[in-house]
Parts: sequence; structure tokens; C-alpha cells
Amino acid sequence: MSSVVVWIVEGTWPACVDAARAHAPADAEIVLLHVTPGDVPGAAHGAFAGLLGRGHRERDPGARMERLAAESAGELLRSAADRLGRPCTRTERTGHVEREVVAAAEGCDLLILARDGDRTHLGPHSLGPASRFVVDHAPCPMLLVWPESSPGLSTLPPPPPHP
Repeated sequence: MSSVVVWIVEGTWPACVDAARAHAPADAEIVLLHVTPGDVPGAAHGAFAGLLGRGHRERDPGARMERLAAESAGELLRSAADRLGRPCTRTERTGHVEREVVAAAEGCDLLILARDGDRTHLGPHSLGPASRFVVDHAPCPMLLVWPESSPGLSTLPPPPPHP
């Protein structure tokens, strides 16, 4: 049985799920993966402790941010699973996003991700930093999709000058 990891990101996830529906084998185990950056709640915890002192955990905004991030991730994964319309595993991770995606892709047969940079032009800027890292380091085959129609060939960057 093959395994397919689908990276679920706000704004681009429908295209990834549609690609899984179209390209994953019928018997494939599909994992819907969402990664929450670990640095945002940590920064809020640190700012609260450093600026406002300790001893009032109930007012720590980091805990609220963690809860909201988990709720948001859960909603995205539920929506993605509903759109997929077949059995799947929903996985939530927290940490360095690009490294968590690469780690989740270890041993899988296909990783599906979407372009998340400049989507108005063809070329390398159509990938954001995390996606570029994943494309460069993923230990498996990948399917890279456009979240909407791809730009026309007229947006292709010009060739480099030759001496």
C-alpha cells in the first residue's frame, strides 16, 4: 500500500486535497498534515514573562495562542478531510514548519504541496521559503500544484544574459 502526505496550509489546501483526489491511488493511505509554527506562542510566553512578570499564568497570551492555533489546525484538517471524501489520517505537528514537513514525508511515496509565493508569475519566486526548503530537501517524490490556474508563459522570467 502506498502512502501520500498532503501538506495542509491556509489558503492553498483545497488545491492540494484536489490533487490527492486526482492522483493518489485508491488504496493509498493518505495523511493530511498541518504544521503550526512553534515560535509564535513561545514568543508570546516570553514577552509576557519578561514584560509583565511571572505569577499570573491565567493571563499568559501564549497559552491562548496555542489553543487558538490548535483549534484552527483542527478546523483546517476537518475541512480538508471532508473535501477529500475518503478515509485519511489527520496529523498536527508544531515546530519549524519546513523541517516538520520533511520529517513527515520520510518513507512516504508522495508528498503533495502547493506553491505559496508569487502566484502571478512562473518561476522560483512562486515558492515561499518553507516550500522551497521542502522542495529542496524532501526525501520522496513530490507533486507541486498551483493553488489556482497557473500563470501564462508570458510571465516566464527572461533567460540569463550570455557573454
